[in-house]
Amino acid sequence: MGHLIEFKRADGRSAKAYCAEAPEPVASVVVIQEWWGINDQIRGVADRLAAAGFTALVPDLYKGKSTVEQEEAHHLMTGLDFGDAAANDVRGAVQHLKAQGLGSGKVGVTGYCMGGALSLLSMVMAPEADAAVVWYGYPPLEFIDASKIGARPLMAHWATQDQAFALSGVDALEAKLKEAQVPYEGYRYLAQHAFANETAVGPGRIAMTQYDAAWAQLAWDRTLRFFGQQLG
Repeated sequence: MGHLIEFKRADGRSAKAYCAEAPEPVASVVVIQEWWGINDQIRGVADRLAAAGFTALVPDLYKGKSTVEQEEAHHLMTGLDFGDAAANDVRGAVQHLKAQGLGSGKVGVTGYCMGGALSLLSMVMAPEADAAVVWYGYPPLEFIDASKIGARPLMAHWATQDQAFALSGVDALEAKLKEAQVPYEGYRYLAQHAFANETAVGPGRIAMTQYDAAWAQLAWDRTLRFFGQQLG
């Protein structure tokens, strides 16, 4: 369904992205990868959003690299400048979609794991983003100035058995959001990390992840309802 495009980062440098176009877009969404890079699974997320009416853009944060190996994924993630990715790659992708004026003209942001953390950072660093859905990931909380999110709505999906992102951090994040009066919907699922990633199943999955089809469907339903309300 999708294809590769080039877009301008916020600093003017050129970057690449996977783009899945909705035939009659309601709005658009920037999708941020897990630590694996742009693979078939995250392209599938973009395709699913496009089928639901949201043109989706997945900026290539790893500059063409992706992996199925946990050790290499960790290496790629630790080599990524999160601040630069949020302030330039993601913000540039949001600006690119804004300039297209698709549907309502509004642009959301969503991401998984590492991409969830970057979704939060991007709401701080990309004032053009209209709303975000975070999937089981957050950055060090000292980097989240919730006052910069302001009145833009946020939804998040957390796993209560997540060994990568502790619920104590979720509690602290939600307290910051409440103090700053950010419109926020947070949901917790009796699940493990990456519960919405359909490839996190079987002998190839890493130990702390586990796909859960029922929770994934519920979280997707909530996400599409939220984007429909906030961006449509």
